[in-house]
Amino acid sequence: MSNQTTVTEFLLLGFSDVRELQILHFIVFLVLYLAALTGNLLIITAIALDYHLHTPMYFFLMSLSILDLGSISVTIPKSMANSLMNTRSISYSGCVAQVFFLIFFAEADFVLLTIMAYDRYVAICKPLHYETIMNRRACVQMAAIAWISVILYSSLHTGNTFSITFCGGNMVDQFFCEIPQLLKLACSNSYFNEVGVIEFSVCLSLSCFVFIIVTYVQILTTVLRIPSEQGRHKTFSTCLPHLIVISMFLSTGAFAYVKPISSSPSALDLVVAVLYSVLPPVMNPIIYSIKNKEIKASLRKLTGWRLFNKN
Repeated sequence: MSNQTTVTEFLLLGFSDVRELQILHFIVFLVLYLAALTGNLLIITAIALDYHLHTPMYFFLMSLSILDLGSISVTIPKSMANSLMNTRSISYSGCVAQVFFLIFFAEADFVLLTIMAYDRYVAICKPLHYETIMNRRACVQMAAIAWISVILYSSLHTGNTFSITFCGGNMVDQFFCEIPQLLKLACSNSYFNEVGVIEFSVCLSLSCFVFIIVTYVQILTTVLRIPSEQGRHKTFSTCLPHLIVISMFLSTGAFAYVKPISSSPSALDLVVAVLYSVLPPVMNPIIYSIKNKEIKASLRKLTGWRLFNKN
């Protein structure tokens, strides 16, 4: 076809052409990025250095913080650099890397949140068997299986996406290389393989979500039988933040990848992208540290900040 060209770079969506607004975008993203880095690094350090937190629940929480650091580092720095330098370009290889690592960290996040739901189920519904089921070897094996499977999954997504022929230009209507926006640039009939992979991903995500819902129904049923009001409060304070994180992450991510792609840039697409790619890494440390007395106590010992003093 005569309109097929070799794409060597892509042009990402800019937040504004006004220089003052570009600087404002840089500052806002910088604040969010530094907040995510600080919060997640504090949690990682607290769990790594406090022997009392060397339990399966905190092992998974530390893994979640590591993944959050990776996911927010995939999108925000490039967007900030483009705003600061008044450019919109990203190289072809840079776009490939963004797609791979964004899928990798996002899916690893979701798999880990599913494992964390199972961990809470065993701890609350089968407390006498918790140490046997969730021993160190089992935790490492689950984490390793999750990482390996997600690497293969990300490779499949990335390979399918960039095997297509781009003949719709190189303008990506998003501030990072997002698969649905890249598919808009594909020649007709050349992206069906990736659409099939996305459909499979949706089915897999729904299966995990159903598993999480069933798990939490059983957890809540067990919690309501606890005679101690303090015990119920402690359980709810641990599980409810987890449900909030999962719901926000899954709903916004599903909306971005399942909804019909519009032919023109949409403010809604931009907001949804920020919600599932930027907000969770910023909010996770706040949710887990504020509602968790053990994390707060460990951070208080490490930093001496009044922020983490007991109420």
